[in-house]
Amino acid sequence: MPKNLLKVSKLMQSAYDRFLRTLCNKTRLSIIQSLRDNQKNVTQLTDELGIHQTSVSHGLKRLLDCGFVHVTQNGRERVYSVNEKTIKPLLGLMESHIENYCKKKCCE
Repeated sequence: MPKNLLKVSKLMQSAYDRFLRTLCNKTRLSIIQSLRDNQKNVTQLTDELGIHQTSVSHGLKRLLDCGFVHVTQNGRERVYSVNEKTIKPLLGLMESHIENYCKKKCCE
């Protein structure tokens, strides 16, 4: 295998690892699910999910860094929304896969 290809594959492996670790965290996944249909601020997420504000804020920071969510400034508040272009369709694909292949086999 050429050295350039090996470097690229290691970079991609690292990116896949970060992406999947971002998605597999229960707090971050709850935030993504909550934002799936409506944009929300930190207080709304904290109230809805019953998670401490610091945990929500840390989760949002990682989600922002990885492009899972977007933030807009609305006056003094920051409003978060799920990435409609990539993450929302990915959630649909994951749910379809789980429904068809994992529901009984993986969750028993």
